Amino acid sequence: MNQNLEQEHSYLKAKKRVKAIKGFYIHVSVYVITNIFLSGIIIFGLMSSGYIFSDAFSAFGVYSTWIFWGIGIFFHWLGTFGFQSLGLGKDWEDKKIKELMEKEDNRRDKF
Repeated sequence: MNQNLEQEHSYLKAKKRVKAIKGFYIHVSVYVITNIFLSGIIIFGLMSSGYIFSDAFSAFGVYSTWIFWGIGIFFHWLGTFGFQSLGLGKDWEDKKIKELMEKEDNRRDKF
């Protein structure tokens, strides 16, 4: 009975994690599609009001949504994947200490 409870708990935890990851990828997809659409509208609008393409493309309005929504995407990513995806997980310090000790040993062995 206890094993079934543990399996169910693991399953529910994994299902919640998959749902979070799926939500993040949907968010990124909506971000990209929406921002391409909005950038096109802004560039077209600026060009129709007399701007040349290079001036319209370099206008801050084209990038502002990408930047500010992108900050939100970053925090969503951080909430979904956490610092482990940056390589700074629980075992990072131990691995780094071991790596540096091995390098030091190798350096000493060469001399």
